[in-house]
Amino acid sequence: MFHAQILTLFPEFFDSPLSCSIPKRAIAAGIVAVETIQIRDFATDKHHQVDDAPYGGGPGMLMKPEPVVASIRAARDKQPDTHVVMLTPSGSRFTQAKALELIEKPGVTLLCGRYEGFDERICDYVDEQISLGDYVLSGGEPAAICVLDALIRLLPGVLGSPESAVLDSFSEAGILDWPHYTRPEIFEGKRVPEVLLSGNHAAIESWRRVQAEERSKNRRQG
Repeated sequence: MFHAQILTLFPEFFDSPLSCSIPKRAIAAGIVAVETIQIRDFATDKHHQVDDAPYGGGPGMLMKPEPVVASIRAARDKQPDTHVVMLTPSGSRFTQAKALELIEKPGVTLLCGRYEGFDERICDYVDEQISLGDYVLSGGEPAAICVLDALIRLLPGVLGSPESAVLDSFSEAGILDWPHYTRPEIFEGKRVPEVLLSGNHAAIESWRRVQAEERSKNRRQG
């Protein structure tokens, strides 16, 4: 079983995404176990404060090191071999290759930030930092759901067809998926490409390859 822990100020954020579709089936089948850990529980002052103003001035607040590091230690106590990932815009870009790397771990712990980010000293207590891309979200929770979903669907026994994960976009570095078509053959005057109706599997594979490369070139030029 793959173990995932999520360190967050908003555990309830994950209730709905994990209670439907593929994640729900994977959890019910015992393929993955997901646990949320409330960072605020590790604050030691009477107000359970988890943020404070940055030294040197500037807008916003930062997540304090004491409760965050304590929550990381609690996650490691529960699962000593967990791989702790900080979700932050300044992290390395999350890719399909990284997802394939992470599912080889015994488990992962996803650390979700809020406010203006983390006190820099917290970085010393995680294994790596990951970003979904060059944009800012309201917190790490949406990013954690994306990462977790990408991992879950790669686990053996999760998808109805194991080939689905293998043929996904990005399973080959830098290559997007090809266009897909289903019935009806003609929709509002737009026809399914004839090659897909030919039954010639070699021709179909060749067409798909060309389409995937062309799509990748056009949509990911920079």
